[in-house]
Amino acid sequence: MIFVTGDTHGIADIEKLRRFSEETSNLTKADYMIVLGDFGGVWSEATLDSYRALYEAFPFTTLFIDGNHENFDLLESFPVEMWRGGKVHVISSDLIHLMRGQIYELGGKTFFTFGGATSLDRYRRVEGVSWWRRELPTYEELDEGIAALRERGGKVDFILTHSCDERALWYPPLRSGGQLFSTYPENRMLSWLEDNAEYGHWYFGHYHLDGDLTERKTVLYREIRRIL
Repeated sequence: MIFVTGDTHGIADIEKLRRFSEETSNLTKADYMIVLGDFGGVWSEATLDSYRALYEAFPFTTLFIDGNHENFDLLESFPVEMWRGGKVHVISSDLIHLMRGQIYELGGKTFFTFGGATSLDRYRRVEGVSWWRRELPTYEELDEGIAALRERGGKVDFILTHSCDERALWYPPLRSGGQLFSTYPENRMLSWLEDNAEYGHWYFGHYHLDGDLTERKTVLYREIRRIL
Protein backbone atom coordinates (compact mmCIF):
# COMPACT_ATOMS: atom_id res chain seq x y z
CA MET A 1 0.00 0.00 0.00
CA ILE A 2 1.08 3.58 -0.67
CA PHE A 3 -0.18 6.60 1.24
CA VAL A 4 0.45 10.35 0.93
CA THR A 5 0.12 13.17 3.42
CA GLY A 6 1.21 16.75 3.94
CA ASP A 7 3.94 18.43 5.95
CA THR A 8 5.13 16.84 9.20
CA HIS A 9 7.63 19.54 10.32
CA GLY A 10 9.88 17.14 12.18
CA ILE A 11 7.76 16.07 15.14
CA ALA A 12 5.38 19.06 15.22
CA ASP A 13 2.83 17.30 13.00
CA ILE A 14 3.91 13.70 13.50
CA GLU A 15 0.83 12.80 15.55
CA LYS A 16 -1.24 12.14 12.41
CA LEU A 17 1.22 9.38 11.46
CA ARG A 18 1.17 7.88 14.92
CA ARG A 19 -2.62 7.89 15.03
CA PHE A 20 -2.81 6.44 11.52
CA SER A 21 -0.42 3.61 12.36
CA GLU A 22 -2.45 2.73 15.45
CA GLU A 23 -5.76 2.76 13.58
CA THR A 24 -4.62 0.92 10.43
CA SER A 25 -4.05 -2.82 10.54
CA ASN A 26 -1.72 -4.99 8.47
CA LEU A 27 0.86 -2.27 7.78
CA THR A 28 4.40 -3.47 7.06
CA LYS A 29 7.69 -1.94 5.98
CA ALA A 30 6.70 -2.88 2.43
CA ASP A 31 4.05 -0.12 2.66
CA TYR A 32 5.04 3.48 1.98
CA MET A 33 3.99 6.75 3.57
CA ILE A 34 5.03 9.70 1.36
CA VAL A 35 5.36 13.11 3.03
CA LEU A 36 4.87 15.99 0.59
CA GLY A 37 7.67 18.26 1.82
CA ASP A 38 8.47 20.22 4.98
CA PHE A 39 9.41 16.86 6.42
CA GLY A 40 11.83 18.38 8.92
CA GLY A 41 12.95 15.06 10.31
CA VAL A 42 16.53 15.73 9.18
CA TRP A 43 16.78 19.08 10.92
CA SER A 44 19.91 19.09 13.08
CA GLU A 45 22.73 16.85 14.24
CA ALA A 46 21.36 17.16 17.77
CA THR A 47 17.92 15.76 16.91
CA LEU A 48 18.77 13.51 13.97
CA ASP A 49 19.00 10.23 15.88
CA SER A 50 15.91 10.83 18.02
CA TYR A 51 13.74 12.02 15.10
CA ARG A 52 14.94 9.17 12.91
CA ALA A 53 14.07 6.65 15.62
CA LEU A 54 10.52 7.99 15.86
CA TYR A 55 9.94 7.60 12.12
CA GLU A 56 11.63 4.22 11.99
CA ALA A 57 9.28 2.99 14.73
CA PHE A 58 6.29 3.29 12.42
CA PRO A 59 5.20 0.03 10.78
CA PHE A 60 5.60 1.56 7.28
CA THR A 61 8.57 2.97 5.36
CA THR A 62 8.62 6.77 5.22
CA LEU A 63 9.48 8.51 1.93
CA PHE A 64 9.62 12.28 1.69
CA ILE A 65 10.24 15.05 -0.76
CA ASP A 66 11.87 18.22 0.52
CA GLY A 67 9.95 21.40 1.23
CA ASN A 68 11.21 24.84 2.14
CA HIS A 69 11.65 24.11 5.84
CA GLU A 70 14.50 21.60 5.65
CA ASN A 71 18.14 21.63 6.72
CA PHE A 72 19.61 21.22 3.25
CA ASP A 73 23.20 21.17 4.50
CA LEU A 74 22.45 18.12 6.63
CA LEU A 75 20.11 16.50 4.12
CA GLU A 76 22.62 16.77 1.30
CA SER A 77 25.42 15.35 3.47
CA PHE A 78 23.92 11.90 2.87
CA PRO A 79 25.29 10.17 -0.23
CA VAL A 80 23.18 10.09 -3.37
CA GLU A 81 22.05 6.60 -4.36
CA MET A 82 19.80 5.14 -7.04
CA TRP A 83 16.53 3.64 -5.80
CA ARG A 84 13.51 2.46 -7.78
CA GLY A 85 14.69 4.32 -10.88
CA GLY A 86 15.59 7.70 -9.37
CA LYS A 87 18.13 9.43 -7.16
CA VAL A 88 17.60 9.48 -3.40
CA HIS A 89 19.27 10.28 -0.09
CA VAL A 90 18.96 7.18 2.11
CA ILE A 91 18.70 8.42 5.69
CA SER A 92 18.07 4.82 6.75
CA SER A 93 16.44 1.77 5.20
CA ASP A 94 13.11 3.01 6.59
CA LEU A 95 13.55 6.71 5.77
CA ILE A 96 14.33 7.91 2.24
CA HIS A 97 14.47 11.36 0.62
CA LEU A 98 13.01 11.47 -2.91
CA MET A 99 15.00 14.10 -4.77
CA ARG A 100 13.88 16.80 -7.21
CA GLY A 101 13.19 16.00 -10.84
CA GLN A 102 13.18 12.22 -10.39
CA ILE A 103 10.84 9.44 -11.46
CA TYR A 104 10.39 6.32 -9.32
CA GLU A 105 8.53 3.08 -9.92
CA LEU A 106 6.49 1.90 -6.95
CA GLY A 107 3.69 -0.62 -6.98
CA GLY A 108 3.75 -0.77 -10.76
CA LYS A 109 3.13 3.00 -11.03
CA THR A 110 5.39 5.95 -11.84
CA PHE A 111 5.93 8.88 -9.49
CA PHE A 112 7.50 12.21 -10.50
CA THR A 113 8.86 14.25 -7.57
CA PHE A 114 9.82 17.90 -7.27
CA GLY A 115 10.33 19.45 -3.85
CA GLY A 116 11.21 22.93 -2.67
CA ALA A 117 9.40 26.24 -2.23
CA THR A 118 9.81 29.80 -0.97
CA SER A 119 9.69 30.39 2.80
CA LEU A 120 7.39 33.31 3.56
CA ASP A 121 8.78 33.48 7.10
CA ARG A 122 12.46 33.62 6.12
CA TYR A 123 12.67 37.20 7.42
CA ARG A 124 12.59 35.81 10.97
CA ARG A 125 14.88 32.86 10.31
CA VAL A 126 18.67 32.63 10.37
CA GLU A 127 20.50 31.48 7.25
CA GLY A 128 22.36 28.23 7.81
CA VAL A 129 20.50 27.65 11.09
CA SER A 130 16.79 27.73 10.31
CA TRP A 131 16.72 28.74 6.65
CA TRP A 132 18.68 27.63 3.58
CA ARG A 133 18.84 29.11 0.08
CA ARG A 134 18.60 25.61 -1.37
CA GLU A 135 14.92 25.65 -0.47
CA LEU A 136 14.21 27.14 -3.90
CA PRO A 137 14.41 24.64 -6.77
CA THR A 138 16.68 25.46 -9.68
CA TYR A 139 16.05 25.38 -13.40
CA GLU A 140 18.81 22.75 -13.67
CA GLU A 141 16.69 20.50 -11.45
CA LEU A 142 13.63 21.29 -13.53
CA ASP A 143 15.56 20.47 -16.72
CA GLU A 144 16.59 17.13 -15.20
CA GLY A 145 12.95 16.41 -14.45
CA ILE A 146 11.85 17.42 -17.94
CA ALA A 147 14.46 15.10 -19.45
CA ALA A 148 13.25 12.22 -17.26
CA LEU A 149 9.66 12.86 -18.28
CA ARG A 150 10.54 13.01 -21.96
CA GLU A 151 12.24 9.64 -21.69
CA ARG A 152 8.84 8.29 -20.64
CA GLY A 153 6.89 10.08 -23.33
CA GLY A 154 5.87 12.86 -20.95
CA LYS A 155 3.60 10.54 -18.95
CA VAL A 156 3.56 9.55 -15.28
CA ASP A 157 0.88 8.16 -13.00
CA PHE A 158 1.51 10.56 -10.11
CA ILE A 159 3.13 13.96 -9.62
CA LEU A 160 4.26 14.71 -6.05
CA THR A 161 5.41 18.24 -5.22
CA HIS A 162 5.64 20.51 -2.21
CA SER A 163 4.21 23.60 -3.89
CA CYS A 164 1.91 23.82 -6.92
CA ASP A 165 1.55 25.40 -10.34
CA GLU A 166 0.21 28.94 -10.87
CA ARG A 167 -3.21 27.85 -12.07
CA ALA A 168 -3.82 25.80 -8.92
CA LEU A 169 -3.61 28.97 -6.81
CA TRP A 170 -6.97 30.07 -8.24
CA TYR A 171 -8.91 26.96 -7.20
CA PRO A 172 -10.64 26.24 -3.90
CA PRO A 173 -9.56 25.36 -1.28
CA LEU A 174 -6.56 27.63 -1.95
CA ARG A 175 -8.99 30.47 -2.69
CA SER A 176 -11.25 29.69 0.25
CA GLY A 177 -12.17 32.55 2.57
CA GLY A 178 -11.14 35.16 0.04
CA GLN A 179 -7.44 34.45 0.42
CA LEU A 180 -5.11 34.69 -2.57
CA PHE A 181 -1.66 33.14 -2.36
CA SER A 182 1.13 34.99 -4.14
CA THR A 183 3.01 33.50 -7.07
CA TYR A 184 6.66 32.53 -6.58
CA PRO A 185 9.35 31.09 -8.87
CA GLU A 186 8.48 27.49 -7.98
CA ASN A 187 4.86 28.05 -9.02
CA ARG A 188 6.03 29.18 -12.44
CA MET A 189 8.40 26.21 -12.70
CA LEU A 190 5.66 23.75 -11.82
CA SER A 191 3.37 25.30 -14.42
CA TRP A 192 5.52 23.54 -17.01
CA LEU A 193 4.23 20.24 -15.64
CA GLU A 194 0.60 21.33 -15.82
CA ASP A 195 1.05 22.56 -19.37
CA ASN A 196 3.15 19.71 -20.73
CA ALA A 197 3.01 16.53 -18.66
CA GLU A 198 0.35 13.85 -18.79
CA TYR A 199 -0.44 12.57 -15.30
CA GLY A 200 -3.06 10.63 -13.43
CA HIS A 201 -3.12 12.59 -10.17
CA TRP A 202 -1.06 15.42 -8.65
CA TYR A 203 -0.63 15.74 -4.87
CA PHE A 204 1.09 18.64 -3.08
CA GLY A 205 1.47 20.07 0.43
CA HIS A 206 2.91 23.41 1.63
CA TYR A 207 -0.33 25.36 2.07
CA HIS A 208 -1.56 23.72 5.30
CA LEU A 209 -4.90 22.86 3.68
CA ASP A 210 -6.73 19.69 2.70
CA GLY A 211 -8.96 19.28 -0.32
CA ASP A 212 -9.43 18.45 -3.98
CA LEU A 213 -8.86 21.29 -6.42
CA THR A 214 -9.98 19.14 -9.35
CA GLU A 215 -10.56 15.45 -9.95
CA ARG A 216 -6.82 15.11 -10.57
CA LYS A 217 -5.20 17.58 -8.18
CA THR A 218 -5.17 17.53 -4.36
CA VAL A 219 -3.59 19.56 -1.58
CA LEU A 220 -2.88 17.72 1.69
CA TYR A 221 -1.84 18.68 5.19
CA ARG A 222 -3.49 16.72 8.00
CA GLU A 223 -5.29 14.21 5.82
CA ILE A 224 -3.69 10.90 4.83
CA ARG A 225 -4.85 9.29 1.60
CA ARG A 226 -4.21 5.84 0.25
CA ILE A 227 -3.34 6.07 -3.44
CA LEU A 228 -2.35 2.45 -4.14
